[in-house]
Amino acid sequence: QVQLVESGGGLVQAGGSLRLSCAASGRTGSSYTMGWFRQAPGKEREFVAAIIWSIGRTYYADSVKGRFTISRDNAKNTGYLQMNALKPEDTAFYYCAARMDYSGTYDYWGQGTQVTVSS
Repeated sequence: QVQLVESGGGLVQAGGSLRLSCAASGRTGSSYTMGWFRQAPGKEREFVAAIIWSIGRTYYADSVKGRFTISRDNAKNTGYLQMNALKPEDTAFYYCAARMDYSGTYDYWGQGTQVTVSS
Protein backbone atom coordinates (compact mmCIF):
# COMPACT_ATOMS: atom_id res chain seq x y z
CA GLN A 1 0.00 0.00 0.00
CA VAL A 2 1.02 3.56 -0.67
CA GLN A 3 -0.18 6.59 1.25
CA LEU A 4 -0.11 10.09 -0.21
CA VAL A 5 -0.71 13.30 1.70
CA GLU A 6 -0.93 16.65 -0.06
CA SER A 7 -0.40 20.05 1.46
CA GLY A 8 0.21 23.62 0.37
CA GLY A 9 -3.05 24.67 -1.19
CA GLY A 10 -4.70 27.98 -0.47
CA LEU A 11 -5.98 31.26 -1.82
CA VAL A 12 -3.76 33.40 -4.02
CA GLN A 13 -4.23 36.32 -6.36
CA ALA A 14 -3.81 35.93 -10.08
CA GLY A 15 -0.16 36.07 -11.01
CA GLY A 16 0.89 34.65 -7.67
CA SER A 17 2.56 31.38 -6.76
CA LEU A 18 1.91 28.34 -4.62
CA ARG A 19 3.84 25.16 -3.98
CA LEU A 20 2.03 21.91 -3.38
CA SER A 21 3.68 19.02 -1.61
CA CYS A 22 2.86 15.32 -1.75
CA ALA A 23 4.43 13.15 0.93
CA ALA A 24 4.53 9.46 -0.02
CA SER A 25 4.82 6.60 2.44
CA GLY A 26 4.42 2.86 2.43
CA ARG A 27 5.62 0.53 -0.30
CA THR A 28 6.79 3.10 -2.80
CA GLY A 29 10.40 2.25 -3.57
CA SER A 30 11.52 4.21 -6.63
CA SER A 31 9.62 2.31 -9.28
CA TYR A 32 6.67 4.61 -9.71
CA THR A 33 5.41 7.77 -11.31
CA MET A 34 3.93 10.56 -9.26
CA GLY A 35 1.28 12.59 -10.97
CA TRP A 36 -0.71 15.71 -10.18
CA PHE A 37 -4.29 16.06 -11.28
CA ARG A 38 -6.93 18.70 -10.71
CA GLN A 39 -10.68 18.92 -10.79
CA ALA A 40 -12.66 22.13 -10.97
CA PRO A 41 -16.36 22.29 -10.06
CA GLY A 42 -18.50 20.87 -12.83
CA LYS A 43 -15.51 19.66 -14.80
CA GLU A 44 -13.78 16.34 -15.21
CA ARG A 45 -10.51 15.59 -13.50
CA GLU A 46 -7.57 16.49 -15.69
CA PHE A 47 -3.90 15.66 -15.79
CA VAL A 48 -1.53 18.43 -14.74
CA ALA A 49 1.98 17.00 -14.47
CA ALA A 50 3.92 13.83 -13.71
CA ILE A 51 7.42 12.75 -12.82
CA ILE A 52 9.03 9.36 -13.20
CA TRP A 53 10.50 9.02 -9.74
CA SER A 54 13.60 6.98 -10.58
CA ILE A 55 14.93 9.17 -13.40
CA GLY A 56 13.18 12.49 -12.85
CA ARG A 57 11.64 12.72 -16.30
CA THR A 58 8.74 15.12 -16.30
CA TYR A 59 5.55 15.61 -18.27
CA TYR A 60 3.14 18.53 -18.33
CA ALA A 61 -0.28 19.42 -19.64
CA ASP A 62 -0.10 22.13 -22.29
CA SER A 63 -2.17 24.43 -20.10
CA VAL A 64 0.54 24.59 -17.41
CA LYS A 65 3.76 24.30 -19.41
CA GLY A 66 6.15 27.09 -18.58
CA ARG A 67 4.24 28.00 -15.41
CA PHE A 68 4.25 24.81 -13.29
CA THR A 69 7.24 22.71 -12.31
CA ILE A 70 7.07 19.21 -10.87
CA SER A 71 9.99 17.92 -8.84
CA ARG A 72 10.83 15.40 -6.16
CA ASP A 73 13.04 15.02 -3.11
CA ASN A 74 14.18 11.42 -2.86
CA ALA A 75 15.44 11.78 0.69
CA LYS A 76 12.06 13.03 1.89
CA ASN A 77 10.04 10.84 -0.49
CA THR A 78 8.07 13.95 -1.30
CA GLY A 79 6.96 15.38 -4.59
CA TYR A 80 6.29 19.04 -5.31
CA LEU A 81 4.29 21.09 -7.75
CA GLN A 82 5.54 24.65 -7.99
CA MET A 83 2.84 26.78 -9.55
CA ASN A 84 3.75 30.23 -10.83
CA ALA A 85 1.84 32.85 -12.78
CA LEU A 86 -1.40 31.39 -11.50
CA LYS A 87 -4.61 32.16 -13.34
CA PRO A 88 -8.23 32.04 -12.13
CA GLU A 89 -8.74 29.03 -14.41
CA ASP A 90 -6.18 27.12 -12.32
CA THR A 91 -8.71 27.10 -9.47
CA ALA A 92 -9.45 23.48 -8.65
CA PHE A 93 -8.98 20.69 -6.16
CA TYR A 94 -5.50 19.28 -6.73
CA TYR A 95 -4.63 15.65 -6.13
CA CYS A 96 -1.39 13.76 -6.25
CA ALA A 97 -1.40 10.14 -7.33
CA ALA A 98 1.02 7.27 -7.73
CA ARG A 99 1.26 4.83 -10.58
CA MET A 100 3.50 1.87 -9.87
CA ASP A 101 5.70 0.71 -12.73
CA TYR A 102 3.86 -2.64 -12.88
CA SER A 103 0.49 -0.92 -13.20
CA GLY A 104 -1.02 1.01 -16.06
CA THR A 105 -3.15 3.18 -13.87
CA TYR A 106 -2.83 5.56 -10.96
CA ASP A 107 -3.84 3.28 -8.13
CA TYR A 108 -3.11 5.49 -5.15
CA TRP A 109 -4.51 8.95 -4.51
CA GLY A 110 -4.13 11.58 -1.88
CA GLN A 111 -7.02 13.40 -0.25
CA GLY A 112 -6.47 16.53 -2.31
CA THR A 113 -5.93 20.18 -1.56
CA GLN A 114 -7.87 23.22 -2.72
CA VAL A 115 -6.22 25.90 -4.82
CA THR A 116 -8.20 29.08 -5.40
CA VAL A 117 -6.90 31.86 -7.63
CA SER A 118 -8.73 35.17 -7.39
CA SER A 119 -8.84 37.65 -10.25
